[in-house]
Amino acid sequence: MGTALITGGSAGLGLEFARQLAAREHDLVLVARNEDRLNEVAEELRSAHRVAVEVLPADLSVPDDVARVAKRLALVGGRPEDGGARPVGLLVNNAGFATGARFATGRVTTERRGIDVMVRAVVELTHAAVGQMLERDQGAILNVGSVAALTAGGTYAAAKAYVRTFTESLAVELKGTGVTATLLSPGFTHTEFHERAGIPESAIPGWGWLDAEYVVRTALADVRGGVVLSTPSVRYKLAAAVLRSAPRWAVRAVGKYR
Repeated sequence: MGTALITGGSAGLGLEFARQLAAREHDLVLVARNEDRLNEVAEELRSAHRVAVEVLPADLSVPDDVARVAKRLALVGGRPEDGGARPVGLLVNNAGFATGARFATGRVTTERRGIDVMVRAVVELTHAAVGQMLERDQGAILNVGSVAALTAGGTYAAAKAYVRTFTESLAVELKGTGVTATLLSPGFTHTEFHERAGIPESAIPGWGWLDAEYVVRTALADVRGGVVLSTPSVRYKLAAAVLRSAPRWAVRAVGKYR
């Protein structure tokens, strides 16, 4: 997979992706809004694993920032015009957030920012990466979705539903090339994601939680195996199967009481 670019790479699943990939001696490009935090993580990984780590501060709700990240992804590498940068062989579109608020009473600016980060940026960054990957006939796209994509769980679920369909469509288009597309659909995972959204972990039964280390290890194994839909754990594979087969009125009824 060569060099990996990870959005949201300074915390949560993104940080776990960075640590596991660095441990496998992959060079990294880390993207997040907090430059100080990015530099701390980069220094940790350089010291622990002797890998090269680029830091690329960016807010993926800002078009100019997305364009800067896309420019880095588009570099084929090995050419003078690329400035010696190595091409990105794995793009992990991980950045995202949930607000915990209902759509009708929340801020529309927050909803719009979520769409910018979890839909628009995913499309633009994937397009930039796939171009150079196809030129080199190798590479992988890993989009972080959610089992929530199969629910009626607000605009977060709607954004993840878009990412799910987008990734599957991309996988069909890329079939027969040296480039793959994988969708990771985790369930509830122990990170600071839910705390930031104002959703207490106590609201979820203990059996519903997954460890970030396990989720990331499963996802990376599925990327290496060319798997399109990666759903860690038997319990969430079953949950996804139930949600896919259940009549939509029943899914909506569950969403009504969330």
